[in-house]
Amino acid sequence: MLKALQAHTGALAACAALLSVLAATPAAAREISAGDQVKAMARGINVLGYDPLWNDPAKARFQMRHFKTIKDGGFDAVRLNLHAFSHMGADNQLDPAWLKTLDQVVEAALAQKLTVILDEHDFNACGEDPAACKPRLVSFWKQIGERYKDAPDGVIFELLNEPNKGLTDALWNSWIAELLPVVRATNPTRNVVVGPALWNNIGHLDQLELPRSDRHLIATVHYYLPMEFTHQGASWNPATPKTGVTWGTQAERQRMKADFDGVQAWARAHDRPMLLGEFGAYDKGDMASRAAYTAAAAREAKARGWAWAYWQFDSDFIAYDIKNDAWVTPIHEALVPR
Repeated sequence: MLKALQAHTGALAACAALLSVLAATPAAAREISAGDQVKAMARGINVLGYDPLWNDPAKARFQMRHFKTIKDGGFDAVRLNLHAFSHMGADNQLDPAWLKTLDQVVEAALAQKLTVILDEHDFNACGEDPAACKPRLVSFWKQIGERYKDAPDGVIFELLNEPNKGLTDALWNSWIAELLPVVRATNPTRNVVVGPALWNNIGHLDQLELPRSDRHLIATVHYYLPMEFTHQGASWNPATPKTGVTWGTQAERQRMKADFDGVQAWARAHDRPMLLGEFGAYDKGDMASRAAYTAAAAREAKARGWAWAYWQFDSDFIAYDIKNDAWVTPIHEALVPR
């Protein structure tokens, strides 16, 4: 009887030990399909691209509490716009202080159960000088892949924002074929976001080449058409200086529907879930048109089963007024209707 009791007790102890090990297993061990990931990150917003946080956390506009604001505001995901190249040394190694800040940001976002997209956002540097960009981009993903290999599946990677100029369709496709194995060496089943060249242009989806065997890929496009409306008065885009341009006619709405239908046709043909990674209208436009455009794009994306991420939380195109600590109501309600 005693031996039987001891055996039973031992079995219970072994079971408890096994449960303890399973509980300690990183969440990354749970594989999530690209399609389910898109469903989980349905409504997102771009954050932290141009915040002083990265150079001096004491001067940050964005505070970690804003992740709760975002979650409470009805969002499911954040797209972290990372300008990592300026935080690399001559050996292309990332600054430990910058990495520490990134860890804190990721941890704070995950604590709010937000999907976190780590978006390498050095598109200007890569478009202007692809040869100088490539070793830095490869080094970035080696380091980030290793650092976050045990992160929860709520962390996903985006290879590069808006390939452009010298980074042509053909060259970008060749980079994808080289960059993905770098990521897969440490993150074999983590979902990765990849978009076409020419600024993630919808018209270049047909040129995008993704490896058929890799089913943990999410295709992305950005949508700012028509540019004369969405970028009116933007100093960085001299082709759209005129202001006073409105949006919302039936013909304009139909153009958006047709554009999104074209993307959807590609997504179905290639069996890839979609992320509308950026959309919105610059602050120089009238608010009624901006809200109408934003709402239309968000609803059209949702109707097709895409995730979306609005550009952006702070800075310009803003959805949240940090100074007044309040949502810009027309934009927020366009994104997350009451």
